[in-house]
Amino acid sequence: MTTDTAPRAVAAPSARRGESRRRWTPRLRALPPVVLLAVFFLYPLVLVVRQSLRPDTGGTSLEPYADVFASEAFRHALWTTVWLALAATAGCLVLGFLLALVIAFVPFPGAKAVARFIDVYLSFPSFLITLALLFLYGGTGIVGSFQFLTTPWGVLLAEVTYFTPFVMRPLLAAFAQLDTALLEAAGSLGARAPRIVRQVILPEVLPALAAGGSLVLVLCLNEFGIVLFTGAKGVTTLPMLVYGKAILESDYPGACAVAVVNVLISVGLYGLYRVVSRRAGA
Repeated sequence: MTTDTAPRAVAAPSARRGESRRRWTPRLRALPPVVLLAVFFLYPLVLVVRQSLRPDTGGTSLEPYADVFASEAFRHALWTTVWLALAATAGCLVLGFLLALVIAFVPFPGAKAVARFIDVYLSFPSFLITLALLFLYGGTGIVGSFQFLTTPWGVLLAEVTYFTPFVMRPLLAAFAQLDTALLEAAGSLGARAPRIVRQVILPEVLPALAAGGSLVLVLCLNEFGIVLFTGAKGVTTLPMLVYGKAILESDYPGACAVAVVNVLISVGLYGLYRVVSRRAGA
């Protein structure tokens, strides 16, 4: 009786230690990326927030935010940022959906090459597309001089041109997963192409469309290079306002306050997208 209970008494603490080790192992593995995230992202963000609460007069207060919210420049930049982002997202959704439909379902030579090129296109910097548009349609462009490129509509055109593939990529992946038997059944029942797209294809790929649209919306809200390189007069977005306050005016508390507002808007929209996509089952 004694010889049976002794090994069990020794094994019990050993089992508890093994269970505790298994419980802590995943946490220890997650520690390095958490530390890297805190050092390279969270800490600079904390510095920006802290600077936004330290006006030039000294101390800690909300004075930089009050000055920013009271300025006409901030309200104008906020409105410009929001309407440009919404309009560009709408344009990218419509154009990206139509182009993805053609690539996925309309047979033509080079369709696979075009689909692969979209993956490469996503790695291009935004200012490169803007420069290409300027070389084509700028004041001394190849096609001719179109002054609208230096207007908000030129910025909108450049953003739609650059960000449309960000909608097409998830759509093409969703189209590849689509059950072709549904399309064949709808066609055999006499449904025409517009009805098949509206009632069969669109409901199936709606989560991918929402994912691409939300990504484009957040990217447009934070876009800086396109607005800068178009040289559009009177087009000041929140990122451009941050640049102007920090570099041109040396108003670092004000620049940080605008940057914090921009971050909050982006994070809020991302959170809203997560809620909507969760309810939609994406």
